[in-house]
Amino acid sequence: MRIAQLANFVGSTSGGMRTAIEHLGRGYVDAGAERLLVIPGPVDAVTSTPLGDVVQVRAPRVGGGYRLIVEPWRVTDVLERWAPTSVEWNDKLTLLPVAWWARRNGVRSVLLSHERMGDMFAMRSGLDTTSKVSIGLLNRLLVRSFDTVVVTSRYAEDEFRSVAAAAGCPVERVPLGVDLATFRPLAHRPSGDGVLRLAHAGRLSREKSPHLAVATAVELHRRGVPVRLDVYGDGPHRDELEDLAGTAPVHFHGYVDGRAALRDRLAAADISLSVCPGETFGLAVLEALACGTPVVTADRGGARELVDRSCGAWAPAEPTALADAVLRLADRPAAPVRGAARRRAEQFTWDRTVARMLSLHAGRRVGVLTA
Repeated sequence: MRIAQLANFVGSTSGGMRTAIEHLGRGYVDAGAERLLVIPGPVDAVTSTPLGDVVQVRAPRVGGGYRLIVEPWRVTDVLERWAPTSVEWNDKLTLLPVAWWARRNGVRSVLLSHERMGDMFAMRSGLDTTSKVSIGLLNRLLVRSFDTVVVTSRYAEDEFRSVAAAAGCPVERVPLGVDLATFRPLAHRPSGDGVLRLAHAGRLSREKSPHLAVATAVELHRRGVPVRLDVYGDGPHRDELEDLAGTAPVHFHGYVDGRAALRDRLAAADISLSVCPGETFGLAVLEALACGTPVVTADRGGARELVDRSCGAWAPAEPTALADAVLRLADRPAAPVRGAARRRAEQFTWDRTVARMLSLHAGRRVGVLTA
């Protein structure tokens, strides 16, 4: 099996999708598949790695630290030379002609859908409404262009269910995994000295809803709760977030270099805030849970599906309700909740994710997910 992964619209800090691509690629190679990774970059380049060749295609910056391949024929030229048996995408827009190339050449095409288009446009634009007609037309085109659409949650599946059924395109739900060896509880957690320690990890960009996490901490501070929010990550809206925090005890640490360093910070927190209502999965949720840190999330979105009553809480996506959820969770005995958080994360392994994806690349259905 020769699997080409196309990772478009990937920036230097887009940790969730970058992590997924890395773990999937490693799993494919460990299973005996040949793997090619195609990414955007400042210049054309080819690098050989233990996980297969990485082909960088010259692409422009499109804002926020991202690059985007806008010339799909340059990708098909690469694929013509490498001759994959299957191609995996995370891009729904500019590389769609590559799916048509795959169809003409008898190459399997698997779309790994990592965001809901309506939510993505609404949160990036700051507007409550988007063109449902345009997004519906795009989704109908997508399900007619790919052999299989992969989603990571029921929430993400809802976007495609009706149009995919009409087109006869399989939609498979394949949750992602978490690195349980790296993300794990600390042997000895520091004392909080009576301060409720919150953490938020993620890209500081509007579509990830960091404003909602900061506003929740501000609301708790306004109520007189001894609280501290540590924000790990960077992005184009950091200045806005610092203004929003004002004099509240919100500390911005920027990008944390290394997963072990991020692990130590997440594991030291009492509660992690992952409150984006448009998240289609939520790797940051799993990483916190794997560290034994319970999570407060929004009551809608893929992240909500990762959190159950044993290891977290949820509320409507507005600061007052989320602050209430934080206090309810903080009132519970810490030890059993932290133990339940780790056990919940252990249900999501990369081995399971890779096995399901390999079946799809081989043209086999993976069946209904039961856990």
